[in-house]
Amino acid sequence: MGHRLSRIYTRTGDRGTTGLGNGTRVEKDSLRVEAYGLLDELNSHIGLVLAYAPVSQVGDCLTEIQQVLFDLGGDLCVPGRSSVDQGHVDWLEQWLDHFNDQLPWLQNFVLPGGNPPAAHCHVARTVCRRAERVLVSLGKTEPVAPFALAYVNRLSDLLFVIARLLARQNGGAEILWQPQRPPPPLPR
Repeated sequence: MGHRLSRIYTRTGDRGTTGLGNGTRVEKDSLRVEAYGLLDELNSHIGLVLAYAPVSQVGDCLTEIQQVLFDLGGDLCVPGRSSVDQGHVDWLEQWLDHFNDQLPWLQNFVLPGGNPPAAHCHVARTVCRRAERVLVSLGKTEPVAPFALAYVNRLSDLLFVIARLLARQNGGAEILWQPQRPPPPLPR
């Protein structure tokens, strides 16, 4: 097991830098720090989904994803480290197929929301997409773990499918986008 934190504050970041896992100091607004910070934010949003969603296969799947997100964050914090591989991406694809097979085909875009767990899952999906964009930017200037981008890309797809599934729980429904819809009349 790694180092135990006996003290939470170190004061070493008070001037706007932070230490990577390899001891290198970087600016706190660097793309690398932004990327693993977004994975942390994503992990927290997934925790919210789990707090609202009933215990099920979805919960088991999301809990495992939280574990992998910590690994992926570690990969970003320690340049050159790579703990996420094609097997992790394949695992996401298997869950994607499993959950998507339970849903009707989409005829239109889905409005984010539906119920609290689905809404939180849509927020997690958008944070995941933001993390993906930052990983692309980071990869243009620094090495990124080989399967990080594929994992995050597939994860955002899975979160969309899970949000659809959660919206339908307990008799709920998805709200579909109605393009170029005229505004409804005002209430009287």
